[in-house]
Amino acid sequence: MNLPTPAIVAQSAVRRLPRWALLMLCGAYLLAGYLGREPWKSADITGFGYMLELARTAPWDAVTWLAPRIPGSDAPAADALLPYWLGAWAVAGLPLPSPWAARLPFLGLLALAMASTWYAVYHLALTPRAQPVSFAFGGEARPKDYARAIADGALLALLACLGLAQLSHETTPAVAQLGFAALLMFGVARTLPPESRSPWPAILALPGLALSGAPALATLLGLGTAGILAGSHPMGEEAPRSRRVALVIAACTLLTAGLCGVLGLWRWRLELPETGWAWRNILRLFVWFTWPAWPLALWSLWRWRLQLRQAAHHPHLALPLLFAVVASASAVFTPTGDRSLLLALPALATLAAFALPTLERSVAALIDWFTLIFFSACTLIIWVVWTAMQTGFPPQPAANVARLAPGFEPSFVPWAFVVALLATFGWVRLIAWRAGRHRAAIWKSLALPAGGAVLCWVLLMTLWLPLLDYARSYAPLVRRIQALIGTPECVAVAELTPAQAVALRFHGQLELRQGADSAACPWLIVDDRHLEAPVAAGPGSEWARVASIQRPSDNNEFLTVFRRVPARP
Repeated sequence: MNLPTPAIVAQSAVRRLPRWALLMLCGAYLLAGYLGREPWKSADITGFGYMLELARTAPWDAVTWLAPRIPGSDAPAADALLPYWLGAWAVAGLPLPSPWAARLPFLGLLALAMASTWYAVYHLALTPRAQPVSFAFGGEARPKDYARAIADGALLALLACLGLAQLSHETTPAVAQLGFAALLMFGVARTLPPESRSPWPAILALPGLALSGAPALATLLGLGTAGILAGSHPMGEEAPRSRRVALVIAACTLLTAGLCGVLGLWRWRLELPETGWAWRNILRLFVWFTWPAWPLALWSLWRWRLQLRQAAHHPHLALPLLFAVVASASAVFTPTGDRSLLLALPALATLAAFALPTLERSVAALIDWFTLIFFSACTLIIWVVWTAMQTGFPPQPAANVARLAPGFEPSFVPWAFVVALLATFGWVRLIAWRAGRHRAAIWKSLALPAGGAVLCWVLLMTLWLPLLDYARSYAPLVRRIQALIGTPECVAVAELTPAQAVALRFHGQLELRQGADSAACPWLIVDDRHLEAPVAAGPGSEWARVASIQRPSDNNEFLTVFRRVPARP
């Protein structure tokens, strides 16, 4: 039974968002945070460390390539492979500084997530049961124009999500998982009528997602999408082809699961939150991380609630709902909840986009006013704090920076200042555009949220970048250690985290050794949190404590330095 659609859209409401504006918005978001910064703690620099180690490894060393480790750390081998391979190949093959080269594949993966989200929503919006109501005398939105407008809205909703900014710009497997999850959704969406194209993107995405450290998610999503395809057109002429595609995806999923078993990538990492505080923290994470997509997604589910009763026949709802539920469950039951929740953002943005044809004018106005106030306030705060860092006025923000980042010396970066001015001017122009007579476009309610999110991210990555580098990187800590020990031939280490070991190797160019290999090293560096563990100094010598050195912006992270001295008789 064909249920009535809640989408009532005239042709005048599906005006196309100018491509140059959309591309500039995406380009600014992509480049900000990838260029010019140091590797940050701790997942970012840890992932970078795996890539550096693999880039120095011979291609025929299969043991290292299949189980990357970080020298100087006792952490287990990485449970993701493909992201580190991509970064290592870029570091080894590109004539760029290693942090920049390592980030290039991840910049491409974020771009892949954006493009895949747009095209997935475009194909979903083209399906017959996602189309708007036909008017008695014509004038309803044409199918392809409607699909483009909905896809534009979905991409704007994705860019507006607050949780996307930092995690999507790191060199971690989470970015690869985001890109391949979005590619999988696109690969399945493009097989649906009326386009009914090949599922090759999905076939590529499944092993990519699994080799990026998410074999369980790849299996669940692969089998789930196969089930949606098998049941989406049970009575139509497309049913045989849809079932064949479902079988292909299911077979690819099982082969991928078997490959992960051979490579030893399956890990049991489920953890049930045990306390009320843990559940509150998870709820708080969901609220801010997926804002503003989640309220629109809930609105969409409410307005399309009749169609949800036959979700298998409405893939434009069933497909993103599957991805959102699986990723959200993973965020609840795994220790890295925020990185798992990253995978839900394209799906939530998709659901948010299908809310746009059903929004009432009062709801759209509320979104605009809240967004305008919130992001304008954030912009003002960023500029005021930057001015205080440069001039000392206002005094209170300058004092706060000095307290939170002791030892930081601000500097004026002309190019960053110019970029920040241009971005702020663009925000003012966007506000003026939204205040004009542009009420028809259905994506208009997401223009300010996306523009504000991109603006604030660009300002942070230009005006505040020196401060964030100082506060979030290990470079200041390593410089303090080098001022104490100089550049010895080797340094003994014990109980370091992977991030600390990579920082000492990358920023300090120190040769780290452990255990018996460190017998000739004149210095020892230990994480202060593990000082209770005894460390052997070797025959005929012992360790004398020299100093505990704090990472300037963290009161809980110290590295203790020892010097080797002859044993007392």
